[in-house]
Order: sequence, then C-alpha cells, then structure tokens
Amino acid sequence: MTGPGSGSGIGLEDVFRARARLAGRIERTPTVASPGLTARCGAPVFLKLETRQTTGSFKLRGATNALSALPRTALATGVAAASTGNHGRALAHAAAEAGIRCVVCMSALVPANKVEAIRALGAEIRIVGRSQDDAQQEVDRLVREEGFATVPPFDHADVIAGQGTLGLEIVEAVPDVELVLVPLSGGGLAGGVALAVKALRPMARVVGVSMERGAAMHASLKAGRPVLVEELETLADSLGGGIGLDNRHTHRLAAALLDEVVLLTEAEIATGIAHAYAAEQEIVEGAGAVGIAALLAGKAVPRGPAVALLSGRNIAMDLHRRIITGGVPCPA
Repeated sequence: MTGPGSGSGIGLEDVFRARARLAGRIERTPTVASPGLTARCGAPVFLKLETRQTTGSFKLRGATNALSALPRTALATGVAAASTGNHGRALAHAAAEAGIRCVVCMSALVPANKVEAIRALGAEIRIVGRSQDDAQQEVDRLVREEGFATVPPFDHADVIAGQGTLGLEIVEAVPDVELVLVPLSGGGLAGGVALAVKALRPMARVVGVSMERGAAMHASLKAGRPVLVEELETLADSLGGGIGLDNRHTHRLAAALLDEVVLLTEAEIATGIAHAYAAEQEIVEGAGAVGIAALLAGKAVPRGPAVALLSGRNIAMDLHRRIITGGVPCPA
C-alpha cells in the first residue's frame, strides 16, 4: 500500500472498494452549513449528519463492509462482537439483512435504550462485566469454543475502510475543507476518516475529539503504545472502552494521521448536545456532539472551512430531554 495509512496495511484503494461494496446498502448522509457556528467561529462550518444514517450512527458503514467481505462459510455458526451500543446495532442490522445469527456482548455501562434497540433487530444480547474489555472476553470465547466469526468494533481493516467512506463524502461535499472534527474512541472512525481526508486533501487538519473521562486512545497516544484505561460513566458513552493491548491498526493510524486530540468536560459535551438541538434542530448523542462542543468551547479553532462529524443520534430521549432543559447532573 502507498500513501496515508500505508503503515497500517490499509490504503485509499480499500476505502474506495468499501464504497463500491456499500453502494445501495447505506445512506449517503447530508453535509449542511451551520450559520450559527459559522458566525461564532468566523469561518464556514458544516455538519456531516451521520445521525441520519440507518441504525442512527456511522457504525453501519464498517459493520456492513466487514460482514460483506467475510466468506459465507465463515458465518455458518454466526457472528459475534463486543459493543458500546452503536456497533452492535449496526452489526445486528447487517446480520439480519443477510440472515445470519448475531450475538452482541456489552458491558453493564451500555445504556438500556441501546441494548433494547439491538435486541429489537433480532440479535442475542449478553451483558458481561463493566467494560468493553470484559465483553470482549466473551466474544473471544464464542470465537474460540463455538466457531463464531467476529466483526470487531474498530480495529479491523474492513471496518476502518467502511468508516473511511465518510472521509470521501466530506471532501466531496467541502472540497476546500481545512479542519475535520471526528469523534475519537477506538480509532476506527477517526483513522478511516483521516486516511481518506489526508489522501485527498493533505493540507487539511484532522482532529480527534474525545471526553476527559476514560479516553483510551488519547492515553495510548501519549504513552506511545496501547494502554489500559478505566472505563467511566460519561455523556459520550459511545466513546468508552479500551483500544486493545494487541491493537493492530487504529493506534498506528491515529498516531500517524491525527493532527491533534481534544478532550472535553462533561459540561462541554452537554452544551454540544443542547446546541445541536436548539440551533441545528438535530438530536445528537454525546459522542456525536463532541465536534460541535469543541468548537463552542474554543478547543478547536478553524482557519478555513470546517466539518464537524455528527456520528450518531442514539441517545435515550429522557436523558436528552434533561440535557436540553439544563437538568442533567454531569458525572463527577
């Protein structure tokens, strides 16, 4: 492979192959101007509304691409994965479309609305421990002892390539983009988007945005290697979980391609959710609102056209209601 991402074994050609594979199976979501954020930032700001994706988040891209790439013989028993919610929902949808058994393993920290949405798609649910690492142990057992295939939530070449299709759409929608703000968790989304954006527009900055509470990729980048981080309650629950001590792709991609990582307080995340609703008329979960939040907090400053990727909308509506009315006590 050549070009951005070549050190990880994933290249721009893989992203284009993913786009061809996903044609007609996902939504090409809109990129819209934000007059309010543009006025506030003094530069054009656009929102990539992946909140409008089928299943409510970007995860459908990577899960569908990876599942489609597996030979049917490998899926005879079924497919299993660990998830903080959105990946499980995406994989459950893709598996149901293909008529494949799906088991999703999650920790007790995953919000109930996300668990029920996955169950409604026909997947089997297993709640294991209090971290994604705990849930992953059950996935590993299913693969080892029962013959399941697995589609990991982020550290998988086909998952990363699927998420990278968002980068293609961002550059096509805003050809002169200067700053791309991407939610950062395990790095599948940020790595894939950065790979595509940097290949097509090398001068653009790609900034990963996460929360102060339990940002595993940020800690791993600082350490220069994957490290364990305690998973904590946060409004950006989809950004929780570790990156895996045996991380193969996303740590390297994030280290090579992200220009910066920004961390947000819980209050700043809540402000981003509230702004998305009041000013942009969008319902956005905490993880999806971090790009907006970084702009509002002045922690990301565009020098030209900027795109904030709104990665998902799957927030419990009672929590959303309390946030937009100022009634949420943020986790300590």
